[in-house]
Order: sequence, then C-alpha cells, then structure tokens
Amino acid sequence: MTAMAFARLGVRLHAPRAPKRWARCFSVQVALLALVALCAPVCPSTLHVQVDPQYPGTALERLQGIHFRVKTLSTEELSGEWQEVRRRLLWAGGLRDLPDVPPGRGCTAHSFNDDTHCDLTAMLGDVAHNQNDGNIQGIATGNLLGPGIQVASLPELGPGGSWSTCMNGCHLEPPQDVAHVQFRSRVAFKLVWCPPAFKKFVLVDDDGNYLAHGEPSGELPHEIWRKSNYELVKGGRILELVLVVTLKLVWLLPLRSVSYSRKLSCSRICSRSRKLWQ
Repeated sequence: MTAMAFARLGVRLHAPRAPKRWARCFSVQVALLALVALCAPVCPSTLHVQVDPQYPGTALERLQGIHFRVKTLSTEELSGEWQEVRRRLLWAGGLRDLPDVPPGRGCTAHSFNDDTHCDLTAMLGDVAHNQNDGNIQGIATGNLLGPGIQVASLPELGPGGSWSTCMNGCHLEPPQDVAHVQFRSRVAFKLVWCPPAFKKFVLVDDDGNYLAHGEPSGELPHEIWRKSNYELVKGGRILELVLVVTLKLVWLLPLRSVSYSRKLSCSRICSRSRKLWQ
C-alpha cells in the first residue's frame, strides 16, 4: 500500500543495496579477531599474582586457604583419635592421605608422624622441584620432592603445592629449614608437641602466632619423636610461644591473643619454664 502511494507521487522506490564487498570482509575480520581474543590463553605475566618479597616461593593464595581451614578445626576435633586427627591436619594443609604410596611418589604416611616432618609448607609450582644444595643441616643433598608434591597436593586450595617438610634448622634466625632454604617459602603451620608430657600439640604459623591446639588419643608418634620434635624448636622464636601456650593450657586461659609479638611480656614465665622443662 505504501508502494502504491509513492507511485502516485512519482517517487520510484529502489531495493536496498547490498553492502560492498570490502565492508563484508571487514566485518568478517573483526569477528575473527574477537573470536581469537576470546579463545587465546591469558598470559600469566598480565595477571596480578601476590608475591612474598622475603620468601617469593610461597604460594600465598594456597597459604591463606590453609589458614582458613586450620581455623575451622576445633580443639575437640584435634583431640580425637590420632590417625583421624592427622588426616584432618593433612586436609587442612592441602594434602591427600596417601599412606600406601611408595616414597617419592606422594606418600604422606610420614607427615606429622615423626619428629621433623611437621612443617606444612605451601610452595609455588615452579619451586616445588627445587633441590637441596647441601645448605640444610641433616638433609640429604638433592632431596627432590617435586613429583610427590604434585601427586599429593589437593588442587582446590589454589596454585602450587603442599608438603610436610623437615623442621631441621627452624631454631635459627632466619630459619635454615627445608621450607625457607630449599623452597624459599614460608611455613603455613608448624606442629610442636608441648612439654612436659608431650601429649598436647600446638599449631603456629611462620611468625609464631597461635593457630590451634589439640590433645589426641590413641597411638601417638613415639614419645622419643615427640620430645625430639620439641628439641628442634629450642633456641628459636617458636619456643617462646610453645611455652606460653603450654602454660595457658595448664591454667585454662584464653589462647586467641597469643602471638610472637606479645610473648615478650611472658619472658619471666618462660625463663622459669625452661628450667622446669629442659
């Protein structure tokens, strides 16, 4: 009807022109470029990755996830049967419970079960294959842990991996243990058995701040190992916290405020405690 009206007025209507070939080609090119941009992998260097300036091998996102999990563990949960408690510690640290896997392939049967493998460390993937060059006392040169770390680490806590590294050298300042020297990484949490009976343990972070504690039952690691574990922190910054936590447990005082920076006010108590528990 509209066409008839325009015809009466003498106006000739033309069909819309098809777009020029160059315009169609340009549109196709733009669409292809957009598709490539969407499908191309993001360059890691363009992502904002948190880096610890002092210990750049630390997997910070993973470490934060571990701390969150540890804080969900109640004292009652950490005071159950030891093997179940140990499994909860592995879960909190981002490790699988793999007791039957051959050593070097992800076996975690030793984790928290002796005196020294009690540092839960979260390291970036590119440093997980670092080896000991001989600077860590009591640790074999080489000490390749990377393949086992890949197998045993739970991926949901973030990039990198987890492992229960040796505490040897943690009493020095700065620490000269596997986490800080071989992996250039902070310790997410350290398990220390507390005197005088060595039946209670405390979990502390890399700065010596209190995280959790428990008094498990059942078949604990041998008493010799539990005492040796305590000996490994003697002379270091962690010792002060362990003594203060132990005293607070004895006196049933709140533990939330215990931290390395506040332990100096308890120096008199600690000096007396050392004489009792040397």
